[in-house]
Amino acid sequence: MSASWKSKMAAALLWLASQHAFANHDVLLLLNQPGTHAIMRHATAPGVGDPEGFVLGDCTTQRNLSQAGLNEARALGETLAKKQIRFTAVYSSQWCRCLHTAHALNAGQVQALPALNSFFQQRDKESEQTRLLQAFLRTLQTNDKVMLVTHQVNITALTGIVPRPGEVIVFTPHADGSVKVLGRWRPDEL
Repeated sequence: MSASWKSKMAAALLWLASQHAFANHDVLLLLNQPGTHAIMRHATAPGVGDPEGFVLGDCTTQRNLSQAGLNEARALGETLAKKQIRFTAVYSSQWCRCLHTAHALNAGQVQALPALNSFFQQRDKESEQTRLLQAFLRTLQTNDKVMLVTHQVNITALTGIVPRPGEVIVFTPHADGSVKVLGRWRPDEL
């Protein structure tokens, strides 16, 4: 074996080891790299969709986080703080379960972003909502580091991934607003 071949094998093994580490709980550390962001599905909220006639500004009419969901969001926030991951902004869907998740993270001031709103009960709005989200992603600056809290349908439309409640997808945006997924983190990996 030549020294060059051994060196290449060692580099390849280190790369594979790093990929395995990021495939598990250290995916969040990717957020320390420039140009990376996070999009997450709201934490556990029992049920599917929202009751007939729900109102965005009235949480009593919506499906909300369970205590377990609130605990998941708080635990993720604590994990982010321990890993010293800081966001320049936290954006959320206007749905209460997303806003409550975003606030429980305690990762920065939460701003409602309609481009993150669910289209679960209005599937004909998928393209429009996804275009709005991609337009927002195109506005991100080099120094930005954002956490987006939204719904399963929005994440699936953007990334092709069907996330679990509380799951975080780490990504980098492309110039056209599409994204490159770098990794996934799940609440059961705390």
